[in-house]
Amino acid sequence: MDTRRTRPHDPPMPAPPAPPGGPAAGHPTGHPAGVADLGGAITDVPGIRVGHFTDPRGPTGCTVILAEGPRAGEGAVAGVDVRGAAPGTRETDLLDPSNLVEAVHAVLLTGGSAFGLDAAGGVVRWLEERGIGHPAGPVRVPIVPAAVLFDLGLGDPRVRPDAAAGHAACAAAGDAPPEEGAVGAGAGATVGKLFGPARAMRGGIGTAALRIGAVTVGAIVAVNAVGDVIDPATGRVVAGARDPDGRRPIGTTAALLRGEPPPPMAAGTATTIGVVATDAALTKAQCRRLAGAAHDGLARSIDPIHTMLDGDTIFALSTGRAGTAGNMMALGAAVPRVVAAAVLRAVRAARGGGMGPPGVSELG
Repeated sequence: MDTRRTRPHDPPMPAPPAPPGGPAAGHPTGHPAGVADLGGAITDVPGIRVGHFTDPRGPTGCTVILAEGPRAGEGAVAGVDVRGAAPGTRETDLLDPSNLVEAVHAVLLTGGSAFGLDAAGGVVRWLEERGIGHPAGPVRVPIVPAAVLFDLGLGDPRVRPDAAAGHAACAAAGDAPPEEGAVGAGAGATVGKLFGPARAMRGGIGTAALRIGAVTVGAIVAVNAVGDVIDPATGRVVAGARDPDGRRPIGTTAALLRGEPPPPMAAGTATTIGVVATDAALTKAQCRRLAGAAHDGLARSIDPIHTMLDGDTIFALSTGRAGTAGNMMALGAAVPRVVAAAVLRAVRAARGGGMGPPGVSELG
């Protein structure tokens, strides 16, 4: 209730000024998009291409994010933030701002748990075949950080992404919006599995993007969480642990707080992994801060998050193609929104298809 009073002849109060830079992209009123409404894809960021490889025998797969700076073959500045307690990663120490190499040429997100890291070798080979890599004496060494998720509990655990899978994902990469749902690194993903796989739902991979003035921010996230996916706008569970009849989500955190004991679950059998990217020019230290902000998006859309059973890892890439330095305040505000949107899109696009738990649309 507004308790302010004006005299009859007072002029009307002026409207608040419009935000600088004009209305938000795609929103004539200038109000920012709700997370559930956010569209776009990480490939909207100039210099970013994405390719999936999916093996339905698992089901499992991998997703490669190829990154190129302002000059061909240059790579993108990168950072990483690992929050989960059971991560599986490659080349993350190199991304410390105090270490030598500034740029990476690709990031791999893969299923198959630690076995899936073999797929990074195929990405390295694909890049080397094209003369792309960090100059090191007589050779160029492609720099390919990677993170894995555990999908061996859904289908055949002997099927995992290998070097051929990583090479095929690179060959499939393009700058069109990538497919979402149960494909690539999200092919065997599930969510809400604290109370057992029979009560879980399908996860997947999703993407979203947002333009801020002259720069673009995008995200791609493979969602394979112990916790539930929730809509930040309503707090309602979108996909997660279901009741014993399998008819409706129960809310994992609510069940824990009621004292419902979950069955034992092995550490490292979950994990949400992803990449955020921008064409703004950032340093390695700024990329690491951006990767940290991305985890805020996970915390808004997954509950509980960063558990002892997850290995949550987010990479951040700066292609510098916009030719302007990034405003870290604006980027830090945008990235959690874009990441949360990608998480929601991942589970909404997923389908069970007779290969495990149901997807969102299959609950009816």
